[in-house]
Amino acid sequence: MCWELHEYGRQVLEGTVEDPSFLAYIAGADPGDAWDDPAVWRKANPNLGVSVKEDYLRRECAQARAIPSKQSAFRRLHLDDWTEQRTVWLPLEAWDACAAPVDPDELAGRRCYVGLDLSTSRDVTAAACYFPPEDPDDETEGGVVLSQFWIPAENVPERVRSDGVPFDAWIDAGLVTATPGNIVDYAWIREWFHALREGLDLEVVEVAFDPWGAVQLATELQEEGFVMVPMRQGFQTMAPALRELERLVLGRRLAHGGHPVLRWMAGNVSVKMDPAGNAKPDKAASADRIDGIVALAMAVGRASLAAGARAVDPDELLMVL
Repeated sequence: MCWELHEYGRQVLEGTVEDPSFLAYIAGADPGDAWDDPAVWRKANPNLGVSVKEDYLRRECAQARAIPSKQSAFRRLHLDDWTEQRTVWLPLEAWDACAAPVDPDELAGRRCYVGLDLSTSRDVTAAACYFPPEDPDDETEGGVVLSQFWIPAENVPERVRSDGVPFDAWIDAGLVTATPGNIVDYAWIREWFHALREGLDLEVVEVAFDPWGAVQLATELQEEGFVMVPMRQGFQTMAPALRELERLVLGRRLAHGGHPVLRWMAGNVSVKMDPAGNAKPDKAASADRIDGIVALAMAVGRASLAAGARAVDPDELLMVL
């Protein structure tokens, strides 16, 4: 419950959730802060010297230095660092720096890779188109993103009421498509794919999808001429995909148009680490829906693999026997 309130307050402060009745104030260490720095203690404890004494924190810090297992508790209890809850993917400031406008009409005829995350039939389904730079050698040119979201119309009022997420406003603005009924109608998704190919005249190179629960739709799209590529959600496939997306965002080589739904999802993303330090999106630990970011990572990952394959000169390949 505490973590849920913390995350809700964070979203209110960031403007991704509108709730004027909820007053949030969060004091804590920032990513990269030294946990044993007294200046950081003061930032995370505005009442330092009154309800919390600095001598007490010094004693606790000394113990945490000597006993590594206590470091996590010190950071969590005294620095508002939710060490056992979630590992945040990226700061929203980095994401917002890539909010250059995107005009779909200017993308006509371009090649794109699509990621499709169907999620559950009763919740948000997301698709993301990634358009690689037309000149990969041009360091000033970045990739472009188009996103699309679907949600069952009958579920919208409950999501707005219980979660404070403005799906109704997003639907009115054309940012989310509400399909009739209480489950996402996949026929609407198929129509969207055809609109990409025939309406915008896009060259859809591949559609990456998680095969769990998506076999029927993938089969139908494949029969209609789309190249469907199953992409499971494990570390082997998602870690390099997320790493490439992170590189594009931090290098400001991505334009996502500032899509509010995608921004909300970017702020929700938590990642799970394996022992080797690889990261993949963690839906279970994330603050809320992250389907759009998962779909985008899949699209970027497939585009990156294709670019790597094209970069290999066949004449330079060696056959190892």
